[in-house]
Amino acid sequence: MTETKQQVTEPEMKGWLHKWTNYIKGYQKRWFILSNGVLSYYRSQAEMAHTCRGSIRLQGAMIHTEDTCHFVISNAGTNTFHLRASTEVERQRWVTALELAKTKAVKASDSEDEDDYDESPAPGGDKAELQSVLKTLSAKLEDLQTCSDLIAKQCAALQRSLAEAEAVAADNPQEVLTKMKAVNERATLFRITSSAMVNACGEYAQLAQTQGRKWQRMLSHEHEQRRRLEDMVEQLARQHSHLEQAAQQQARATPSGLSATSGQLLAHSIHSEEDEEPEFYDAEEDEIQTDYIVQVPIGHRRTPSGVSTNSQASEGRNAGENTQDSESDAENDTTISVITRRNTSTVETLSSLTVSTLSENGSMVSRKPRRTRVPDKPNYPLNLWGVMKNCIGKDLSKIPMPVNFSEPLSMLQRLSEDFEYSELLDKAATCSDACEQLAYVAAFTVSSYATTSIRTAKPFNPLLGETFEFDRTDDKGWKVISEQVSHHPPMVAQHCEGRGWRCWQEFTMSSKFRGKYLQVIPLGEYHLEFEGSGNHYTWRKVTTTVHNIIVGKLWVDQSGEMDITNHVTGDKCHLKFIPYSYFSRETQRKVTGAVMTRDGSVKWVMGGTWDDHIEASRVINTLKTNKGTPVFETEPLSTLWKRRMPPPESERYYNFTELACQLNEMEEGLAPTDSRKRPDQRLMEEGKWDEANDEKLRLEEKQRAARRQRELEAELAIQEGRPVPTYEPNWFRKEKDRYTGNVLHVYNGQYWECKRKQDWAVCPDIF
Repeated sequence: MTETKQQVTEPEMKGWLHKWTNYIKGYQKRWFILSNGVLSYYRSQAEMAHTCRGSIRLQGAMIHTEDTCHFVISNAGTNTFHLRASTEVERQRWVTALELAKTKAVKASDSEDEDDYDESPAPGGDKAELQSVLKTLSAKLEDLQTCSDLIAKQCAALQRSLAEAEAVAADNPQEVLTKMKAVNERATLFRITSSAMVNACGEYAQLAQTQGRKWQRMLSHEHEQRRRLEDMVEQLARQHSHLEQAAQQQARATPSGLSATSGQLLAHSIHSEEDEEPEFYDAEEDEIQTDYIVQVPIGHRRTPSGVSTNSQASEGRNAGENTQDSESDAENDTTISVITRRNTSTVETLSSLTVSTLSENGSMVSRKPRRTRVPDKPNYPLNLWGVMKNCIGKDLSKIPMPVNFSEPLSMLQRLSEDFEYSELLDKAATCSDACEQLAYVAAFTVSSYATTSIRTAKPFNPLLGETFEFDRTDDKGWKVISEQVSHHPPMVAQHCEGRGWRCWQEFTMSSKFRGKYLQVIPLGEYHLEFEGSGNHYTWRKVTTTVHNIIVGKLWVDQSGEMDITNHVTGDKCHLKFIPYSYFSRETQRKVTGAVMTRDGSVKWVMGGTWDDHIEASRVINTLKTNKGTPVFETEPLSTLWKRRMPPPESERYYNFTELACQLNEMEEGLAPTDSRKRPDQRLMEEGKWDEANDEKLRLEEKQRAARRQRELEAELAIQEGRPVPTYEPNWFRKEKDRYTGNVLHVYNGQYWECKRKQDWAVCPDIF
């Protein structure tokens, strides 16, 4: 049933395969086409001319074989094809063609990136190359001038010989033969000199044409970058003017708002298109204040997926101010108010908990002393535009960035900072109520963004096979192991074990630099499992945006929505990270959310900011207003998470927290692939940035050479009809998740045993 058509550059596969379809929970027959590194499918061959049902690019895809007939193609978890062939032979033909197409797509992409980089070299290289070309052209011009002078002399001599021959022919015909011989010699010299000049002109024209094409590409590149820069500057100017006008109008305007007094209950519905008059109701008990406005979709057949809350209690603002600039996500969304009964009891703060480590006999275990800071960041000048102009529109992982833009940590180490507030998971492990446990898990997900508010530097891109381990069992109760398991796409696999819980994730991202801002979109999925309850949670991280890359002070914002799902009970927590706005009177960097059961009943409401704290309240009663708007009555607020601020002098050393300072601290018994043994990163931490840049180029070239060798082996295997060899990580293996159905890298359980034996035979030489 499968046709195979050969092409010069890439085999094109066409044929029928069975694709898993979620909405019918079964396989359906589809027509697939593999062409130009893209796998597309259609319902029938007739649809090929006008409709494509879906496609996936192989350049950043993972191809996984499940059994004799089934295989999976996943693009970082965002787009996954579960396919089934009719026979094992047909499956192998497809997998081989897909692996070859992926190899060629990756190779073509890398070649384009290298060509772009070669066409825009460093300023010093441009000057030296230009001088060399000008020197060559000057030499060619001198050769042409010499040929021109010789031709002029030979032409004059030839004319004289012809004149003498004419004179002799009239007086003495016998001497004509002698004169004609001299004329032939002059003509021969003229022909030789003319040929030499023609050749010199050809060489000059060829050299000028070759360099002209290159200069034209460079000129077009510079013109395009200048146009983008002009557009960005013009946009910044318009925004600046608009902000000035808005600020002047705000200064002239008189602020207005509503306040809830003692003995009153304010229930205010928020609508996206029109405002309604607020309604007041008499309270039945003591002082009550509205702390959260929650949007819950009512009437959906499925569990509601959009819930947002707005907190104002910690900011001391009245209820009316928090009812501005809100929109409902759908026409059937209904806004409900949340009542919080306040008291004067002390608010619980988990960040103040002290963790003690005891041995089996109850005696205190001494903790290893760790450093509390790193060397200060040196002040090196850098031509920012000389680097940034070649990076606009490219993927962040493919940009050859100097260490001046980085911090002395790798992405493996940066991801380990997610567990800085692991006490939230320790507390969640002790919760008997699944919804309360989910609230603490939600607070943990928000806490991982705390340091990003002041950390604007880029971590080092890990090399393929690079690892990082961090054992904090003695004081924090957890240990983590991470490995760079893929280069295309760049992917990190991580596994962490704590007190009654374990986390693992497959982290990859899509990133683009647009000149004015840098946007990082995480694509991987996070998993968390508790040993006591058996609850299994998954979620995806929100988008991170770094603003003012070219002009102004760098600042980071988090935006988007996050769904944390308990796959055992069906409970869900929906969090909304509200993007920063110059014109909003809301608290900036706000996070709102609610915990709901499988049937959509709200059990907890949450609010706070992702850079400071998260508060939550348990819902104890649900009321109804005259218009049918639900109103939630809650218990007093409790602070689930409060940020521990870094030392004041941390600005001198990359704004690191105490935990971040300890990530790159050298330890004994580490694997030879550990990030702490990476030489360019170590040189940067020591302040030797010039040496670090040279070492970084050496490591990148070594990685490219290893990649070219793998590509050569893959092409050779295809030519010989053997299965295409793929890179296999040392400490993780591919496995299909039983809840999500996605194939991801999970820990194989061997690292810590190999460390105990100091057996690193499987580790490659990457440094």
